[in-house]
Amino acid sequence: MIFVAFGRKRGKILGNLSEAIPHKTYQVTAVPEHAEVKKHLQDLGLIPGSQVILLKTQGANGIVLLHKSRLALDQSVLQQIQVKEVTSQTEVLPLSDLAVGDQGKVVSIFGEGAVRRRLMDMGLTKNVQVTVRKLAPLGDPIELSLRGYALSLRKSEAEYILVEKEVTP
Repeated sequence: MIFVAFGRKRGKILGNLSEAIPHKTYQVTAVPEHAEVKKHLQDLGLIPGSQVILLKTQGANGIVLLHKSRLALDQSVLQQIQVKEVTSQTEVLPLSDLAVGDQGKVVSIFGEGAVRRRLMDMGLTKNVQVTVRKLAPLGDPIELSLRGYALSLRKSEAEYILVEKEVTP
């Protein structure tokens, strides 16, 4: 995805959510004016001042992280949500996106029922520090180090885990 058309105002970067860089934190500055859409977004908790993370865009939709919940929003709605970048030294991304040697702290685990429970039973809980030790030649499975032991996960399982990675300037 190409990042375009973010203007500067008072030192902050401003634009709409459809143009945002995935895995960065943004603060909502304005929501759509259409009454029904505005009300629906307010019911979901997406209001001016709230912080969101664009996880990915796929076709005509985008996946947004808001209050530890994932929301699928249409591109037309994403284009109407005005945001500014929050300057932060951390980046939130799926565990599957970390490279060998990268460290991160688990922020949240998605998934339903048995999948989530299984990941938590393996020791992947909130605020746990993980390090990617090895990647198989095709990137699947991923070997992690956490809580003093090694753990192998499929890439599809690692996508359910969001980690906060320290960004080095």
